[in-house]
Amino acid sequence: MGIVNRRNAVVGWIVLKVGKRIAKQKAKAAVPNVDPETKRPNTSLVASALGTAAGALWFLRRRRGDKEDGGSA
Repeated sequence: MGIVNRRNAVVGWIVLKVGKRIAKQKAKAAVPNVDPETKRPNTSLVASALGTAAGALWFLRRRRGDKEDGGSA
């Protein structure tokens, strides 16, 4: 009797499907969103948005600076 057979394949497929569903639910619950009582975004949502924007600006400015330095040399 082999390890890879139809029964084990079906069990593995079911485990993956259930695991994906649970992971999606946990990820959805972990994402900060708008507080239903105050109708304002959570502070963690605001902080993560500002951090993302700052990181993107920093990255774009560094890339733009690399292109200018390479052309002048």
